[in-house]
Amino acid sequence: MPLPTLLTQHMVRRPQRIALLQHIAEQGSITRAAKSAGLSYKAAWDAIDELNNLAQKPLVERSVGGKGGGGAKLSSEGERVLRLYQRLQALQAQVLEAAEDASDLDLLGRLMLRTSARNQLHGKVVAIDSQGRNDLISLELAEGLRIQAQITHDSTLRLELEMGTEVVALIKAGWLDLLAVDQAATAGHNCLGGSIVEILDAEDGPSEVRIALPNGQTLCALAEPLHLSALALMAGKAVLVQFAASNVLIGTPL
Repeated sequence: MPLPTLLTQHMVRRPQRIALLQHIAEQGSITRAAKSAGLSYKAAWDAIDELNNLAQKPLVERSVGGKGGGGAKLSSEGERVLRLYQRLQALQAQVLEAAEDASDLDLLGRLMLRTSARNQLHGKVVAIDSQGRNDLISLELAEGLRIQAQITHDSTLRLELEMGTEVVALIKAGWLDLLAVDQAATAGHNCLGGSIVEILDAEDGPSEVRIALPNGQTLCALAEPLHLSALALMAGKAVLVQFAASNVLIGTPL
């Protein structure tokens, strides 16, 4: 299966994070790999979550409680992607040599902007239902997991969305609501079940909660400590994540 275009573009734009795969393969530890790559431990896991979410299958497998802050290794898919990245590096060097002017590279950089949305999930369009001026777009994520996005019909046309179109679903961390597994989700909202991997408390403000989905993708949510305490939510606990379809943004390759 060809590597998704969106992940390939990400590999070209963000070499430091993709190069993290090489460090993981060599070190077998997130802590040591992060140090070798010049990243913090948190930044390393953010990068891994982002890569896993954009790939068809997880690229990195984690072993909890390993030596040096938790062991990690590349999956077979991760090893394949690393080989592709190494070939892309050679091609990228050729492109840089062929650029006629530095402004050419600046233009390409502007055309491929990063996003502040913490959650970037690779998926494909499996249904488009018209709702007046809006369309309800059904997206299939890895392993058949589905969510819906509500966008204007004009946006559907502008993005040239149709059945099978590969997209990235963008969801800001603050748009996710955490529920206990016995709570009822809001009608019409997306609701995904997962388990809490880690909770990072802030000195002032909401905590950052990393949630592993059953398909190998990861969500990052923000929640107030009192809310987490009231629902007895902690690392290792099952949790529901809900979010409105209108809070799912859709991105496509240029």
